[in-house]
Amino acid sequence: MQQAVAARTPAHVWIVGILSLLWNGFGCYDYLMTRTKGAAYIDSMMHTDQGSAIMAYINAFPIWVSAAWGFGVWGGIAGSILLLMRSRHAVTAFAVSMIGAIVGLGWQILNPSGIAEMSETVNRIMPYVIIVVSVALFLYARANKSVLR
Repeated sequence: MQQAVAARTPAHVWIVGILSLLWNGFGCYDYLMTRTKGAAYIDSMMHTDQGSAIMAYINAFPIWVSAAWGFGVWGGIAGSILLLMRSRHAVTAFAVSMIGAIVGLGWQILNPSGIAEMSETVNRIMPYVIIVVSVALFLYARANKSVLR
């Protein structure tokens, strides 16, 4: 009689999954708060009084940029959850997130706002950080397909 040995989830999958869930969870929170609370949320996050100007910039995004932003954040949270569930669909979700980040943030990088608070140190590098993290998560999930079902 042959016994089936349950494959244990490698520790690195749990670590990356939980960290990516926190990272992408904040992205979803930011997306929802920007879309629902608008200028008040932006003022509280950036410690500024430029929330109205920043919201005017965001509201002027072409529809495809707004859609890419949505696909980026929701694909990321789906990828994180699917990674923790060890689902092979995490690769697809992270691919959607990566494409959304590259398209949405790429447009913002190429079309800067001209608002001083958005071009300060952290706010200037954050789009690049988000793109790098989304690419890294996609590559991680793809490289670990053997532990996903």
